[in-house]
Amino acid sequence: MALKFHQQIISDLLEDSNGGLVILSSGLSLAKLIASLLILHSPSQGTLLLLLSPAAQSLKSRIIHCISSLDSPTPTEITADLPANQRYSLYTSGSPFFITPRILIVDLLTQRIPVSSLAGIFILNSHSLSETSTEAFIVRIVKSLNGSAYIRAFSDRPQAMVSGFAKTERTMRALFLRRLHLWPRFQLDVSQELEREPPEVVDIRVSMSNYMVGIQKAIIEVMDACLKEMKKTNKVDVDDLTVESGLFKSFDEIVRRQLDPIWHTLGKRTKQLVSDLKTLRKLLDYLVRYDAVSFLKFLDTLRVSESYRSVWLFAESSYKIFDFAKKRVYRLVKASDVKSKELVKNKSGKKRKSKGENDSVEAVGGETETNVVTGVVIEEVLEEAPKWKVLREILEETQEERQNQTLSEEESSDNNGIVLVACKDERSCMQLEDCITNNPQKVMREEWEMYLLSKIELRSVQTPQKKKQKTPKGFGILDGVVPVTTIQNSEGSSVGRQEHEALIAAASSIRKLEKTIDMASGNNNPEPHVDKASCTKGKAKKDSPSLRRSIRSCNKKTANSKAEIIKDPENEERASEASTSGPLEANVVHPSSAKKLPPVHFYALESDQPILDILKPSVIIVYHPDMGFVREIEVYKAENPLRKLKVYFLFYDESTEVQKFEASIRRENEAFESLIRQKSSMMIPVDQDGLCMGSNSSTEFPASSTQNSLTRKAGGRKEMEKETQVIVDMREFMSSLPNVLHQKGMKIIPVTLEVGDYILSPSICVERKSIQDLFQSFTSGRLFHQVEMMSRYYRIPVLLIEFSQDKSFSFQSASDISDDVTPYNIISKLSLLVLHFPRLRILWSRSLHATAEIFTTLKSNQDEPDETRAIRVGVPSEEGIIENDIRAENYNTSAVEFLRRLPGVSDANYRSIMEKCKSLAELASLPVETLAELMGGHKVAKSLREFLDAKYPTLL
Repeated sequence: MALKFHQQIISDLLEDSNGGLVILSSGLSLAKLIASLLILHSPSQGTLLLLLSPAAQSLKSRIIHCISSLDSPTPTEITADLPANQRYSLYTSGSPFFITPRILIVDLLTQRIPVSSLAGIFILNSHSLSETSTEAFIVRIVKSLNGSAYIRAFSDRPQAMVSGFAKTERTMRALFLRRLHLWPRFQLDVSQELEREPPEVVDIRVSMSNYMVGIQKAIIEVMDACLKEMKKTNKVDVDDLTVESGLFKSFDEIVRRQLDPIWHTLGKRTKQLVSDLKTLRKLLDYLVRYDAVSFLKFLDTLRVSESYRSVWLFAESSYKIFDFAKKRVYRLVKASDVKSKELVKNKSGKKRKSKGENDSVEAVGGETETNVVTGVVIEEVLEEAPKWKVLREILEETQEERQNQTLSEEESSDNNGIVLVACKDERSCMQLEDCITNNPQKVMREEWEMYLLSKIELRSVQTPQKKKQKTPKGFGILDGVVPVTTIQNSEGSSVGRQEHEALIAAASSIRKLEKTIDMASGNNNPEPHVDKASCTKGKAKKDSPSLRRSIRSCNKKTANSKAEIIKDPENEERASEASTSGPLEANVVHPSSAKKLPPVHFYALESDQPILDILKPSVIIVYHPDMGFVREIEVYKAENPLRKLKVYFLFYDESTEVQKFEASIRRENEAFESLIRQKSSMMIPVDQDGLCMGSNSSTEFPASSTQNSLTRKAGGRKEMEKETQVIVDMREFMSSLPNVLHQKGMKIIPVTLEVGDYILSPSICVERKSIQDLFQSFTSGRLFHQVEMMSRYYRIPVLLIEFSQDKSFSFQSASDISDDVTPYNIISKLSLLVLHFPRLRILWSRSLHATAEIFTTLKSNQDEPDETRAIRVGVPSEEGIIENDIRAENYNTSAVEFLRRLPGVSDANYRSIMEKCKSLAELASLPVETLAELMGGHKVAKSLREFLDAKYPTLL
């Protein structure tokens, strides 16, 4: 174990045999801590089980990597593909395993796990637990059967542990834990160890372009306007509605948590504002993450998809966002101005340049002669991301330093020469790699051509629709149909039409140019690209002094931003030396430069892999700053104190990127401060360790009904309580209802059911639907089939509609309920379902606990369900006969459907006919008087008799 604070955490956990809850700061190597605990486990102690949610796959891979790097046997994963007997043999082997909560709870209820030999359980996602989660269900069963088993829960998301009321205290109560271990970044042991041998840090603040600053300012203004509109509703907490909190994904959760109970009463405008804030946060992120063309393409997509319902598009500053985004990519100029410029450049005598520029003008405005109406052409701007140039300078500076080190032959043994560039996602990695290996202007040119060609493809898709729309007079909005308009028609002003036509003309010229290049066997002339690149490089040289000033002032700015890597006092000198080296114009493939670049590896932060331990880089360039990755760098340097490491941070100066990074550190510190205060005043019951739990699973509900028994009832003698049981489908363990039913004292029997989700008695079958699942089942038609199967095999089919406890107990507001039956209304669909299946009963449940109370009431005076019969229901036998229908005989569905379509037969009388008649042949032989008794009237009986006696016409 290299980290001393990890050793301290392990010793604290080993002191308490019951386990504990560990909350770490993000990035403090939680995987290595768990791997060390697994290595300390001996198979002779018992079986160790790891509960891993599907969202923690990256953490699982990190744990396996850490264990394998120490030449220790890695834990195997138990999946549902393994048969039950094979899983039992693995459980008895005494080795640690990865297992999902759903598989583990089923094996616990079916007694496939030797709980008495269980050493303990690791829970790796404690921030996502609640009292009704499956993990809490598992711990309660384990503690009732083996009180000595320890529970060790971990989390590296302190912000999630303070959301809601007493989240940490409720989690510890659900897991039967008494000790809470808090390890923030500012803890003394952690800070001393990570700051003992800090890496060399260079903080580079890159100035954004004027258009980027304008876009960012406009987005913040629009976001502020949307927040002010939300405050007018008086239905949300105003303190949480700030622009800074709107930069994080958790803002959506805060707003939805407040609005969910009244979501159905909100107007469309308020609901759209919640969606708009999410869209605006994406725009702020994409502005600093992607290039200008990709950002413009995303804006075009938003304009088409959200133009009719969006609120933010109609804000005052939204026009600036679109206008500045276009100006970063292209601008409109008059065709006459372009031709005059061409004449001046042709007279300059530079044949090569004039030829290239003529080609470029033809490529952009080749249709200006035919398109006389517009008179404008597109002039390319293609603004590069300011960080691209800085990244190339850093790589060239690194290569120069490496060459100087090889000449001096000092400290080259532990330097593998690998440079790691950390980006947010895979797309950014691929684009940066393309920029380094090729000319950045060429990359922008390719993005621009793809953008133009997408315009032509969109137009070709819309053109046949326009031809087909030959509608008669009177067709339009009055008839309830809004005709689809193309983008070309949606542009209201003449300027918009001119711009659209100029873009189409430029795209058409590019397509023609591609065809001529293909015909010329790939003889491409790259000179226009060289000229464009040289122009942008000339502009970049002018901007270099501001870059130098930002690098020189890196230490002051970083101190204000509360960065957590201690700076080397020599960083300022090194940074100034790097800045004075001047702008470098070379890259690997560029023919005008002989300078080489070091080996570069790109890493996507969203992949969450142990890249530092695998590559062991000597230089790290954090292109998109991330708090968790910064901590990983600190831990990596603390584990390798003798290895030289230089870290570059690239920030856009005065951007939301800096604000978000600083706010993430501040939010985590505030979360830990809140947890420290909670720990000091936390009320922990004496019996919370679970050691006093007996073998009875209904620990939370003892025999309270007999405490106040009257003495006249046999002297207060306790009645023998009958154990109630519920048969539950395996797939239902993804929900929390089986856990709540177990808390109520019911015995849960997990099986695979073909019909229904819960079997309460031999005659009651329940199909549970959440609100979202109910809408999806109606849309797909699955619910009709499920109710049909329940009605076929059970006397009382039940549809349980379960609402969430924190949401409104209604589908929609009363004003939205119409008097007529409409095919898209959920109430109309439910009405039609009940009319089609009259025996169907619908239960409306407000919450999980209300469902458990309803089940208890339904099971009163009912026999217990038969497990073997419930498994066979709906499953054909070897002879193809389906057993266990309502009357315990084969159920001819085709004959029943035929019977219900006969004249006079209705939903009110077809069951009585089926009870008296064994077949359709017997029905055909009955007289009218008998039919009148069965069908409830002489008139309907006569109509059926006349239909059966009618002669069949023949051709003979």
